[in-house]
Amino acid sequence: MFLNLAHTKLDVFVVGKNFVLSCYKISKLLPQDEKFNMTRQLRRAALSVQLNIAEGSSRKSAIERRRFFEISRGSLIEIDTIFDIAVELGYFKKEEIDAAGVLMVKTFQMLSKMIVYQKEN
Repeated sequence: MFLNLAHTKLDVFVVGKNFVLSCYKISKLLPQDEKFNMTRQLRRAALSVQLNIAEGSSRKSAIERRRFFEISRGSLIEIDTIFDIAVELGYFKKEEIDAAGVLMVKTFQMLSKMIVYQKEN
């Protein structure tokens, strides 16, 4: 925000940020009794996606960058699981979170390409 670093212009950073914001909105759909469980975990994992993209982008070695991108991708997998369980429990319908799902898939694909690129270079 204040540093205006190059990673903020990366497509994966922009799409990831939109995904994080959508996760925070979706977390408000969860019932109050999930406030300290699923809601907190969803927000933590969503924020982890973006923070690891940012931190990984600042690393000098390809190995370090790849590791942060892998952690970010792992957080996406965690969120996908949270969404699946929340739908099964009837907290919301899949259709209500489809837009977030599109952002998740796009972010996952971009991170996967970045991970492969770091392995090759």
